[in-house]
Amino acid sequence: MTGAAPVPAQFFDGHSARRHAVLVSPTRDGSGLMIERAERGGTAEIWPLDRLRRLADTAGRGELILTRLAETEDESPRDVARLVLSDPGLIGWVTQNAPGLDRRDTRQGTARRIVTRLALAVAAILVMLFVILPRMSDFMAERLPLETEQRFGRAVVDQMQRFLGARDGQNLTCEAPEGVAALNRMVARLSEGRDLAYPLQVGVLNHRMVNAFAAPGGHVMLVRGLLDQAESPEEVAAVLAHEIGHVEARDSTRLMLRAAGSAGIVSIVLGDVSGGTLVAIAGEYLLQSAYTREAEAGADRFALEMLNAAGVSSQGMADFFLRIGGKSESSIPEYLSSHPSSAARAGRAAENAQARPGSEPVLTEDEWRDLRAICDGFSVAP
Repeated sequence: MTGAAPVPAQFFDGHSARRHAVLVSPTRDGSGLMIERAERGGTAEIWPLDRLRRLADTAGRGELILTRLAETEDESPRDVARLVLSDPGLIGWVTQNAPGLDRRDTRQGTARRIVTRLALAVAAILVMLFVILPRMSDFMAERLPLETEQRFGRAVVDQMQRFLGARDGQNLTCEAPEGVAALNRMVARLSEGRDLAYPLQVGVLNHRMVNAFAAPGGHVMLVRGLLDQAESPEEVAAVLAHEIGHVEARDSTRLMLRAAGSAGIVSIVLGDVSGGTLVAIAGEYLLQSAYTREAEAGADRFALEMLNAAGVSSQGMADFFLRIGGKSESSIPEYLSSHPSSAARAGRAAENAQARPGSEPVLTEDEWRDLRAICDGFSVAP
C-alpha cells in the first residue's frame, strides 16, 4: 500500500464544525498517514500509525473514523481532530498496520485520581446524610406549621395502610364501637390534665403485624397484632404512651423529613428518576420506626412519666418488653426490631413500677375485652 496514490477523505479540525476535504495516503516508509488539505494552499501533516485510535461508536457503515493520541488536559489524551476514511483499501491497510488502533488510552495516575475523587464523593454523601440532613430535618420540623404537619400525618397514615396491604380506597382502621370507646378511654386516662402539643388521633389498623407507630401531627396508630400479643391493657397503655412521646417530641416529623431527604439523595446517586428508591426507603423507615437511640430513650422517659401521672403501673411495660423481647431473633416483632435492648428497658420500667405502688387498672376487664375485639367484623383480615 505504501506509495499508493492519495485517496479522498474528510477531516474535522475539532475547533469548528467545518468539514475539510483532504487527500490521504500512507507515507513512503509506511509509518503513518500523510494528510493533505485539498484546498488551494492547504497544508500537509503526518499522523503516525502507532498514535492512531479508532472511534468505532461514531462510524457509519464502510467508514473508519480516526483520532490521534496526543497530549491533552483531560483523562483521555486524544487530539480533538477527526479523520474519516471511506476508501476500502486504505481502511484495510490502516486496520492491519496500526498497532494501537483499539487501545483505550488513559493518562498515568488516572486510576488513583478516580479512586480519590470517588472517596471524596462518598465522604460528601455521608456528611450530607448523617450531619447536614439531620440538622436540616430538625430545623424544619421545629418550624413546620401545625396544620401542615397534620396533613402530612394523614398522608403518612394513608401510605402506611397501603404498605400493610390496603387496596385502592380501602380503610384498614378498625371501628367496632365498643372497642373505639375503650381506646378513647385509655387515651383520655393517659392524657388527662396534660397540655399536649397536638390533639391526639389514635386508632388501630387491622393487620397481624406486631407494631405501633407515631405519624406527624398527633397521629398514633396501633396495629392489631400488638393487641393480639398484649396480655393486659397496661401493656398497650405503655406502648401508646411511648408513641405519644414520639409525637410530642416531633420525632416522627424529623424522621419523615430525614427519610425523604436521604431517599432523594440516594435516588440521585443511583439515577432513580422514577422515585422508586425514595418510596422504598421512606416505607422502610415508616414500618421500622427506626428512631435514634436518643429519641427512643426520650420516648421511654416520657412514657414512664405519663404512666406515673395517670396512676397506671409501668409493670405492663416491663412485662411486654420482657416477654416479646425474649423471643428468638427470627421471630422478634417489628415493633422491637429497631429499638434498643428490651431487657434494659424492661428493667427500668420494673424499677419505676416498684417505686410507685397503688396504681389502678387503666381499663376494666370488659373494656379490655372490647379493645381487643376492636377489629371484629372487619371484612378483610390481612
